Amino acid sequence: MSWFKRADRGLREFYAAPYRRVFARAKRDEEDLFMMLVLSEALGVPNPASGATLELLPEMLDRMHDWHIRQGLDNSPIDGLSCC
Repeated sequence: MSWFKRADRGLREFYAAPYRRVFARAKRDEEDLFMMLVLSEALGVPNPASGATLELLPEMLDRMHDWHIRQGLDNSPIDGLSCC
């Protein structure tokens, strides 16, 4: 491995390491907001982009359990969908 690659990896680690937890939290918050947008029609909130988000629903249903636990809901908020 060349000296430049090792230096690059070391500098990335030096600058990114203190913020890993912040980046992970921001990513999780962004995913939660996206989940809310995709599932908004099922939750009873009007969604102007429902046609575009409908095709994402099967992907989001796999993550439904983790999402509703993070939101503080004991059970799935969507009627007819029991993931627990």
